[in-house]
Amino acid sequence: MEEYAYVLDYMPQGLPGTSFAKRGPVCYAVGEEEFKLFELVPKDKAKISIEDRVYIGKDGNLRKEIDHVRRRVSYNDLTGTAQTELDYIVQILVKKNEDRYVSFFNNAGPINIKKHLLEELPGMGKKTLEEFLKERRAGKFESFEDITRRVPILKTPEKLIKERIMLEITDDGRRRYIFISK
Repeated sequence: MEEYAYVLDYMPQGLPGTSFAKRGPVCYAVGEEEFKLFELVPKDKAKISIEDRVYIGKDGNLRKEIDHVRRRVSYNDLTGTAQTELDYIVQILVKKNEDRYVSFFNNAGPINIKKHLLEELPGMGKKTLEEFLKERRAGKFESFEDITRRVPILKTPEKLIKERIMLEITDDGRRRYIFISK
């Protein structure tokens, strides 16, 4: 369950296209751990900005800005602003949780006899995988920078993670989810 989320879009006047009588402030956000997308109802007179980290967990006393989670939403339910901001926020979250994703690189194994889990990352082909696994056998990676230094063909490992997360968020028909919870 998500405890914190990052605001992707905030509409103090409510969603466009809804009747004036039913309008109320609303914001879209992405969960910090599982990348779930939410429609949130802010508290009255809350000061909210795009990119704010807000508490959405069960403890009502900790909820300073958000009254409640209205519902989970899909990528296509987001506003254009929220969709644009999502890419940036996911990039921030990947860098913020570098240890988690470096651990993924260190521990990912084969899915079956023909495919490795790392091949699920966009841009990770057989040649890159072979070079990566050779370096990993020499010792665990310590950081994204360490991966880049030891496997020069893999210039930005954090970008591969971000791109995979974005694929999982935007494509509801995926067979395999690695980083997000559906």
